[in-house]
Amino acid sequence: MHIFKRAALAATIAALCSSDSWADTIKVGVIAEFSGPFAMYGKQYREAVETYVAKHGTQAGEHTIEFIYKDVGGSNPDVAKTLAQELLIREEVDYLAGFTFTPNALAVAPLIDQSETPTVIFNAATSSINKGSQYFLRTSYTLPQVTAPLADWTFDQGIKTVVTAVSDYGPGIDAEKAFKAAFEKKGGKVVDAIRMPVATTDFTPFIQRVRSQNPNAVFAFLPGGPPTFGFTKTYNENGLAKSGIRFLGTAETEESNLQALGDAAIGLTTAFHYSAAHDSDVAREFNKAIKDKFPNAITNWASVGAYDGTHLIYEMVKAAGSDGPKALEAVKALKWESPRGPVEMDPQTRTVKQNVYIRGVERDTVSGLLVNREKGVIATVGDLGWTQ
Repeated sequence: MHIFKRAALAATIAALCSSDSWADTIKVGVIAEFSGPFAMYGKQYREAVETYVAKHGTQAGEHTIEFIYKDVGGSNPDVAKTLAQELLIREEVDYLAGFTFTPNALAVAPLIDQSETPTVIFNAATSSINKGSQYFLRTSYTLPQVTAPLADWTFDQGIKTVVTAVSDYGPGIDAEKAFKAAFEKKGGKVVDAIRMPVATTDFTPFIQRVRSQNPNAVFAFLPGGPPTFGFTKTYNENGLAKSGIRFLGTAETEESNLQALGDAAIGLTTAFHYSAAHDSDVAREFNKAIKDKFPNAITNWASVGAYDGTHLIYEMVKAAGSDGPKALEAVKALKWESPRGPVEMDPQTRTVKQNVYIRGVERDTVSGLLVNREKGVIATVGDLGWTQ
């Protein structure tokens, strides 16, 4: 891979930024998965971006916005860095966005610092990412932001013993630590902490280990897509629910997999910042707009992260065009009504403050589909992992 020296990269980008060609069209590079097992993310990001553009047009202030999509394939930090270099140097982008996986986001941090390029994270949920560069902004969530409230709620429901089972990488470790700290602070006990290799496809040994501990509940975190479906399916097939071991999670019942889980998913409990069944006019308009444009689309947390991320980019472009530092300043405390509910940027963490919903899977009486029904809300939660 060709490596740019720091000084050369900075000088080249600075020269490009001063070009008159950057004055009228603002380019946004979106680095995401458009192929491979996680291609649903790129698809959902693009659907959300194009839905926002269809509603608001291609103009933001005095500028036209153009989106350029690049396929990173999966958790590939070297590829992510190469794509970011191509976008910044060859494509002359003013903003970057996307980033499903933590390693990919971290890989571009030095580049966006050098080029002063605001970079909007649509998903990657490790709390420490935004400490890697002052030019990161996040419209998704962090694992401590949703797991610590879940741990508090869990204890208050009379659940006193839990096994944690998480994928062994940044977000999983974030989730494990945040849940354990909050749960044990309340007086609960984590009786076993299981870390599973990210590439695992057979979850039976881990589920059997959970069952052998006979806890009141298992708290799980896995990357979205096939792993979450596999773990949840194995939990159901091995009868943990019937034996009284409750399932606690975050995105494990997300909408892309939910119908495939079937009736065995009914009653699974998660804490998350978004549900496609959120009861608000903005949420209903969002769902309808995506479905009208993409009839087979399924809206989930990836969709709303990209939709709100696009809104943030439009607001930055309106305020500052291609001036990265000025753009950051313009939105550092921005508030708006999202399809997930009210959100606001936190000037310190540059991650949205938002509601966290306690959700239970049930079958909707009108559509007949399984939904994540919001049962409770913890309002205006920030990134609880920032000071860790």
